[in-house]
Amino acid sequence: MEILKINPRNYKKIVKIAEKSIKEGKVLICPTDTVYGLIANATNKKTVKKIFQIKKRSFKKPIPLFVKDIKMAKRIAKIDKNQGELLKKYWPGKITVRLNRKGNKKLYGVDKKTIALRIPKYKFLKILLEKLNFPLVQTSANISRKPPIINIKEALETFNKKNKPDLIIDGGVLKNKRSKIIDLTVNPPKILRQ
Repeated sequence: MEILKINPRNYKKIVKIAEKSIKEGKVLICPTDTVYGLIANATNKKTVKKIFQIKKRSFKKPIPLFVKDIKMAKRIAKIDKNQGELLKKYWPGKITVRLNRKGNKKLYGVDKKTIALRIPKYKFLKILLEKLNFPLVQTSANISRKPPIINIKEALETFNKKNKPDLIIDGGVLKNKRSKIIDLTVNPPKILRQ
């Protein structure tokens, strides 16, 4: 596992490396506006499978996606006018929303009928998504049912076996909790995770 420490001087260089790695089908651990996350190309079946293996997550449990903007979200999810207005208030930020899915795009690790999406506020991810222009599967960097990782020391202790990420972006110690999840497939919307 390669580790790259991000700072204001090397930001562009690290984004470029991350972009190349994701296009090559690699799995990354990177900081987000909540906790450290595992991210990969949502359109690459083999890579998405690797995230499930690294995390020891059931293949029956779908993974949320990062999208760069509402326009991208609308290409993969059914978003009506009211939902669109709500999303403008929530995004970018720490809120993941569950929506009904459009079935026209090949995405892996997601449910066939619904999809969980988020536009991150974290600068590194925003730039990366802009450059990639496709959704990323994203899930907290931890073994399923274990606490989320907030620093690289924890990441190295957790992922030192056979199934491990290819690259770690070190953004220092994160203090945030996981994102709130809101289900917009029901009316009124329902909070699934605080």
